[in-house]
Amino acid sequence: MPELMSVLLATLVHGEFELGVGAIVGSAVFNLLVIPAAAALASEDRLETGRTLVYKEALFYMLAVATLLLTFSLAVIYYPLEGVRLQGTVTRPLALVPLVLYALYVFTQYLDTADEGVARDTDVALGRTWLWFAVGLVIIVVGVEGLVRAAIGLGESFGTPAFLWGITVVAAGSSVPDAFVSITAARAGRPSVSLANVLGSNIFDLLVAIPAGVLVAGTLVITFEHIVPMMAFLVLATVVFFTIARTDMLLSERESWLLLGLYGLFVAWLALESVGLISVVPT
Repeated sequence: MPELMSVLLATLVHGEFELGVGAIVGSAVFNLLVIPAAAALASEDRLETGRTLVYKEALFYMLAVATLLLTFSLAVIYYPLEGVRLQGTVTRPLALVPLVLYALYVFTQYLDTADEGVARDTDVALGRTWLWFAVGLVIIVVGVEGLVRAAIGLGESFGTPAFLWGITVVAAGSSVPDAFVSITAARAGRPSVSLANVLGSNIFDLLVAIPAGVLVAGTLVITFEHIVPMMAFLVLATVVFFTIARTDMLLSERESWLLLGLYGLFVAWLALESVGLISVVPT
């Protein structure tokens, strides 16, 4: 929900769709590199991954990354802006492509749950639960709006695109709830919940949150030169995470520090971009 609101608020209130995209990509990188590492370091033992998470959730997540990049590519190829290099329009029909894939993901999860015969807890106070859910949504909206405004203000102060700050400031802030869930699950001895939370959140962000901004606004323009470097690092983070998750089917302390180090390089790259020392992402 924080990532979804970052896209909707950035698009509808501030007209900064790419800031929302940056927040989603940055959140995905943060979720892959920081949250599993923090959960592993916070748990008493090494964090086990398991074959289901590696060969189902992680592979489906890779498909989600590829589908989103394909959607942006189709926008540039079939709906280019005249006279503008590598810019295209993401239309509502294009936005349906990742949403259809997410529907397939939910359907497969439903089938898995049905096969396992998970029972419903009838002791849950539904009224109180929905009340807390509504209160949480209000807090999320207010908090995300503050993060989006901060990213825009920092972009104006440093003379850099706002999405560079969205990919760090908004992304890290919106990922805090996921971090709490994963760390708590790891400490409770539930590593599958800890890591599945990360991958499920990323799949939702990529396949639902970004298309939602397009569906609400109608059409949105993307600059491929901005999107490609961000997506390229996300692919790198995905490959590293999958490799580590598959190795011995666990996440060790040394591997956790490796993930944190890679995220540190990510932040350093964006910091150098923001002060103009490098220009991988054109301004």
